Formats: sequence, C-alpha cells, structure tokens
Amino acid sequence: MSLVSGPGRAKAAGSSLPDELQLMVEKHVHYIQSLDKRKDELEYWLTEHLRLNGVYWGLTALHLLGHPDALPRNETIDFVLSCQHDNGGFGAAPGHDAHMLYTVSAVQVLATVDGLDELDRRGKTGRDGVGRYIAQLQNRDDGSFTGDEWGETDTRFLFGALNALSLMHLLSLVDLSKAVEYVRACANFDGGYGISPGAESHSGQIYVCLGALAIAGRLDLVDKDRLGGWLSERQLDSGGLNGRPEKVEDVCYSWWVVSSLAMIGKLHWIDGKKLSQYILRCQDADMGGIADRPGDAVDVFHTVFGLAGLSLIGFPGLEQIDPT
Repeated sequence: MSLVSGPGRAKAAGSSLPDELQLMVEKHVHYIQSLDKRKDELEYWLTEHLRLNGVYWGLTALHLLGHPDALPRNETIDFVLSCQHDNGGFGAAPGHDAHMLYTVSAVQVLATVDGLDELDRRGKTGRDGVGRYIAQLQNRDDGSFTGDEWGETDTRFLFGALNALSLMHLLSLVDLSKAVEYVRACANFDGGYGISPGAESHSGQIYVCLGALAIAGRLDLVDKDRLGGWLSERQLDSGGLNGRPEKVEDVCYSWWVVSSLAMIGKLHWIDGKKLSQYILRCQDADMGGIADRPGDAVDVFHTVFGLAGLSLIGFPGLEQIDPT
C-alpha cells in the first residue's frame, strides 16, 4: 500500500458543490486498490517507511466502505509476515527495523483479515513472540512504553501496545496498572492529555490515552465534562475539527476528536451534520480519496480517518466502527 498523495484533489474551498453531497464509495474503493500500482513514482519509495501502516489504513477504509475483500487476503498476509524480525517485532517494510508502531499495524491487519493463526504457523515467531517483543518495551518503573530499543517514549506507544496485546489476548504480559498510572500522569488541567507528563494537550494524544484507559477498563478516571468541553471547541465554522487551539481544521481529526467524544459519551456536543459536510467536501469525487482540507491532494491516511469519522457520526452506507 502506497502513501503516495494524489493524483486527485478535493474541490477547492469556495467552489460550487451540490446541496446534498454523496459519499463516493466506488471511487474510494478504486482509489485504494490503485495505490500499490504506482511503483514508478518517486513518492512511492520515499514513503516506504509507512508501508505497513498504509496497508492497515487502506484495509480499514475498505472495511468501512463495505468492501472487505477488495484487497487480496493471502497477499496481504504474506506482506505482513515478510516484515517480521526474529525478535517478534515488525518493520515498516521488509528490511526496515522493528518498531512498536509497525508491530501494532501488523497485528491489526492480521486480526482484521482473520490471519493471526497464520502468524503462529508461518511467522518468525508466533503471537507469543510478538507479545514478548511488545512487553519488553515497557518501563516497569513508571508504566510507559518506548517505540524501540532507542528509548523514545510516547503515549502513542503505550496505547498501541495495549491495543495489539488485547487483540492477541496477551494483556497479562504487561503491568496494566502501571500503564494506567502513566496515562493519569499525562492528564492536564484542561481535561486533555499529552505525549508525556506535562506536555500540551493534543487531540491525537487524547485519543490514545482514552483508548488505553478504555482497554484497561478505567475510563472512570477521566474528567468527562471538562475534556468534552475542550474537544467540542475543536470544531470550527467550516464544520471541520482541529487538533488543538489556534490550528486549522484537518480531516484526520474527524477520527481523533470524534472517537474521543464517543468514548466519553459526549458525541452530541459537536455538530455532526456540519462535520459530515466538511469531510464530503474534502473528497475527490472524480478519482476517489479524501484530503486533509478542500483543495489539497488526497491520500490514504486522510481517506481512512475521514471515513472513520463519518462512521462514528452515523453517516449512512458505512460499516460501524468501534471508537477504540
């Protein structure tokens, strides 16, 4: 799956649009299927470091669109397994170093295509080996997780670890209570969460922290009203959402913000109709794909998160998605 942007673009802001915007399902399916056929483009190779993530984004988008078989299952599993290392972790593509984020995407892809048994049969390690790789990246003193052996800490890694381990039924390999304590330490006065203790609240980090607490069964620790207020203020006049104050809107926050609101029961605190219209204005109605904002080039990253946001607010014609 390529992270190449374009070739299509969303309509520019201010251009004429129909009153009732339609979701271009078949166009989006074709767009995603075409992404791995652009190997003669330089950008295809410049984005190799996101290849495995891209497979997950494209596959998830196809499931939301009701076309789960639009990518070949066996080839998908073969590619994922080709990215695994002897230590159990996965890299972005064959030959790339193992990292938490790629390992999480690998587990998510295999779970989505019902392929975890193939990991046990044909992987360099089975799921137990993957679980051990993830578990050894936890700091047992404070509960945090690093992305790899080089020690970068980020709440994204913590959520990813719990997400992947829960899919493999291996949460017992880590200290869950310590992980919860670390998330609590990342809470801010505005109700949000940051990348680490004391860091600025950001919608993406709020999502991963809430997702981790949801997996741990500890959403009771969240100040839901205060956080709901902060998240609802992310909606701008265009209907789109931003990630933090004084930033422009971006379709990807249709997932990070809306899923967070859904997890704390405050989804009704934003205008879902205005958001859906914003996302639909970011489509390329001719060639498929969704951009970050009107007038920009489409890509698979914004396509999946735009569709996921539409699913969460109940847009017709899409499969339902779990907010975690």
